[in-house]
Amino acid sequence: MDREKLEKIIEDIKSVSIAVIGDFCLDAYWFIDESKSEISVETGLPTHPVKNQRYSLGGAGNVTSNLAAMGVSDVRAYGVIGADPFGNEMVKLMNETGIGTKNLIVQVENWSTHVYTKPYISDAEQNRIDFGNFNQLSELTADHLIERLTSGIPEADLVIINEQVISGIHTQYFRKKLVELIGRFPEKIFIADSRNFSDFYDGAYRKMNDTEAAVHCGKMKEPGDVVLYSEVKEAAVQLFRKYGKPLFITRGERGSVIINDKGETTDVCGLMILSRVDTVGAGDSYLAGAASALAAGYSMEEAAEIGTYVAGVTVQKLFQTGTASPSEILQIGDNADFIYSPELAEDIRHAKYFEETEIELVGELPHDLKITHAIFDHDGTISTLREGWEQIMEPMMIKAILGRKFKEADEAQYHKVHSRVSDFIDKTTGIQTLAQMKGLVDLVREFGLVPEDEILDEFGYKEIYNNELLKMVRSREARIARGELGLEDFTMKNSVLFLKSLYGAGIKLYLASGTDEADVKNEARILGYDNLFEGGIYGSVGDITKDAKKMVLDRILTNIGDSRMGQVVTFGDGPVEIRETRKRGGVTVGIASNEVKRHSLNPGKRTRLIKAGADIVVPDFSQIESLLKILNIEKMT
Repeated sequence: MDREKLEKIIEDIKSVSIAVIGDFCLDAYWFIDESKSEISVETGLPTHPVKNQRYSLGGAGNVTSNLAAMGVSDVRAYGVIGADPFGNEMVKLMNETGIGTKNLIVQVENWSTHVYTKPYISDAEQNRIDFGNFNQLSELTADHLIERLTSGIPEADLVIINEQVISGIHTQYFRKKLVELIGRFPEKIFIADSRNFSDFYDGAYRKMNDTEAAVHCGKMKEPGDVVLYSEVKEAAVQLFRKYGKPLFITRGERGSVIINDKGETTDVCGLMILSRVDTVGAGDSYLAGAASALAAGYSMEEAAEIGTYVAGVTVQKLFQTGTASPSEILQIGDNADFIYSPELAEDIRHAKYFEETEIELVGELPHDLKITHAIFDHDGTISTLREGWEQIMEPMMIKAILGRKFKEADEAQYHKVHSRVSDFIDKTTGIQTLAQMKGLVDLVREFGLVPEDEILDEFGYKEIYNNELLKMVRSREARIARGELGLEDFTMKNSVLFLKSLYGAGIKLYLASGTDEADVKNEARILGYDNLFEGGIYGSVGDITKDAKKMVLDRILTNIGDSRMGQVVTFGDGPVEIRETRKRGGVTVGIASNEVKRHSLNPGKRTRLIKAGADIVVPDFSQIESLLKILNIEKMT
């Protein structure tokens, strides 16, 4: 979806009216600071002092909150609350965000506002304290709620049905009345998101997760079990036949599968999210985004993409059931990074290879492919001069987090920091250094060992890291100059020979790197292949606030021109060059290189490259003839 289309959808969403009927809940976050704990005189037990408290809307409330945050002008809540302080807090929060609350009914007897109280000590959630588990909806309240909804439906563009808890409003009596109501408005879109009663809402679209879909089709699945892609597709078709209405089936980071009113299924890719995430409420966010787009008259496919963007924003908001503003949706959706083929990426057993080679074929290439331009990433694709960067980044990050306490930190604290840094580097390998350093800033604040006025920004930390890295590179360059090491010691297997093959075939070569341009040119010169890149050698210059590698790729691809994108192939071992070329319609070859050996497969890189959108994955350039054949390039003798 291009920016112009996304902007139009966001604008059109503002004029719709959506009714939400369901289980309205309140999420209470209590942050405990044990430094002020004391022993209770009455019990002799330590107290749990709450330093800060925060409340946000959950369940159906989270759906309405997301709709309002997106800019939907008319959001109406239909539900039941208790005559208690939590109910008052819920109404207050809704009123502050412009959600219509006149249809929230107070049931005095046998009803408490649904509240999920989440105590936190540091960043660890403790045992939850729940209110509302013993609620009993009276038939009088149920009738009153149905009457209110009946009056409001004609003014609504769409109705969302939320069912969150067994002790909520969805009693057998209420469900029967609601289904009758759906039948009275066949032209209206109803979407049911129900944990326990999806089968009951005849006439409604359904939104469910992959586990719920599999269970509805008779599969034995527990929360957290892997649901295979084939199982999701089978469930989508089976449930469409059963319900006769469209479905949204969400799959977490793996995206979603939808089936429209014609019974056609479509895969919607998940987003590549690199920051720490909290998936609580993500399903509600997806539903709000998808429903608002449907209400504005857009297709299921477009609605699912909007839902994906909204959920992508909210999962990055910690310790809250977050929402997404129009600007945040536009920011994440504009030039979005998607996850491709997650099942294949995570399970090499599904790999398909070309003619008994190690060349993995991921996507289908055009039969009339004619390559005229080839872009090469440098580090890890051709050169290994910078191999071992992790061993430099890890201690640098640990020192940054511990600050002045680096030498005096006890073993437990040191290992906690070390484990967190190691995990962070593992998850962010392949992305731009500046993004990693931005993550480091967050880590420094997370541990809280460095005073705020001593914390550097991402540019300051990047400079420290680059200085350390360059010491290693300069040492290796010196050994090459002295004749102690040669080209074969710092290049991937057959990489230079492959460059020469393409050069000889008349293909214009470009070298792209996120490293400073002067350094890239110098390293290519030292290794002896700079003359092959007639298209130019490009590196980081200018705006340090943006992704250097992405800027470099944009420069090259723009110079080549959109009309020739089908004639471009990019080779790289990082997600950025693969993603950016795929977005423009070029062919992508992921180099899943083992930089230590300078040949053989690195499984971790393979996973990242396939998720980034690689059409082909190779461990190195050892099988030149076969790779040229796949790319339909005739080798010159």
